[in-house]
Amino acid sequence: MLELDDIQSGILRSRPSPYAATYILLRIDDRKDGRDLMRRVRDAVASAAHPASPAGDAWLSVALTFQGLKALGVPQSSLDSFPMEFQQGMAARASELGDIGVNSPENWEAPLGTPDVHVVLAVVAPNHEQLEQLLEGGRKAFEQLPGITPIWRQDCHALPDDCEAFGFRDGISHPAVEGSGFPGTNSKEPPIKAGEFILGYIDEMGNIVDLPQPEVLGRNGTYAVLRKLHQNVAAFRQFLKANSNGAEEEELLAAKMMGRWRSGAPLAISPKKDDPALGADRSRNNDFLYYEDDKIGFKTPPGSHVRRTNPRDGLTDSGTSTRIRRMIRRGTSYGARLPEGVLTDDGADRGLMFLFIGAHIKRQFEFVQTTWIDAGQFIASTGQKDPISGTNDAGDFTIPRQPVRRRLTGIPRFVVTRGGEYCFMPSLKALSWLANLTD
Repeated sequence: MLELDDIQSGILRSRPSPYAATYILLRIDDRKDGRDLMRRVRDAVASAAHPASPAGDAWLSVALTFQGLKALGVPQSSLDSFPMEFQQGMAARASELGDIGVNSPENWEAPLGTPDVHVVLAVVAPNHEQLEQLLEGGRKAFEQLPGITPIWRQDCHALPDDCEAFGFRDGISHPAVEGSGFPGTNSKEPPIKAGEFILGYIDEMGNIVDLPQPEVLGRNGTYAVLRKLHQNVAAFRQFLKANSNGAEEEELLAAKMMGRWRSGAPLAISPKKDDPALGADRSRNNDFLYYEDDKIGFKTPPGSHVRRTNPRDGLTDSGTSTRIRRMIRRGTSYGARLPEGVLTDDGADRGLMFLFIGAHIKRQFEFVQTTWIDAGQFIASTGQKDPISGTNDAGDFTIPRQPVRRRLTGIPRFVVTRGGEYCFMPSLKALSWLANLTD
């Protein structure tokens, strides 16, 4: 059984719907104040055993970058025990992730990807009022400490119908974690071994990943990948219009590229037309597999966004274990929605703050990003990338259909990386250990 009273609530708890969220980045300028900050946020972070905060259905999470651990004065032997990808950080691994060109760290929003980012505070609540209540506690934790400097903030909020900027319902898929007591959203997917998400437990390969040392620092923690992704909504609408004959065909093409209708209804269950009632039904809108009746992808194209990022049982014939690639995904929208029907970019910054949670940055996030999103060999479509979030520059996308498949060309880049960080989310005991460090 998971030690829920030692695990941060935000790791296992799904975000509310609707929601308001804020991400704050902090720099530690004084080691003593940094340790005091750990003590203060320890009192503000709820555990997964008692997820309700004083603000109600809301929670605050805290994470540290590798540079943040160094700034706190974590012993070198402990720093060396973290995996190399975490030590290097996202910006240093940009070329491996495909973050080149317009996605390159040199074009990222400052201070993302720099050594100044030490602590990430994430606050999520059902509405702005409750968010402000919880934020007040977070602000008190650092505003009274002169050695802690806030250096960046991103406010997020739910768009109408809980959709992201492209207009698709978001926050649908969530795995069940074995021993957590938190249900998943797909009854056909058995619970995933806890070690895929929480350090110190057996994973899907029957192993326990090496813990950061000492054990009190690593156990019941996890890794979080934070990405700010700008969405070019006008370009997406232009592409749909240019490759469709009428509004109905535009919606079908959008669904084929995403793998779902905008309402959230999956093509796997409703392949011919949108079903808003299905899309809004959380007991049914993620309850499906691919292998039994859609192996080829006549319903949900293998190259579509949702099937690439979570192939479920669709790779059964290849012998690939998709369960070791599962992550907990959380997306929160920022910016105003581009008005319906507008086909020209208004210059506004809009998109998603994505948070990927898992125990294996390289095996999970980096593999999915490089092999499933930005490559096509695993679905026998060499050279084809994710049509929604891939690093496309005149990319291709194949839609299986009878008697002749459809191949789209000239797909532009709809999503641009504006920055990101690799973070470690400590357990509550680890926060106390960090607070009690001495020189």
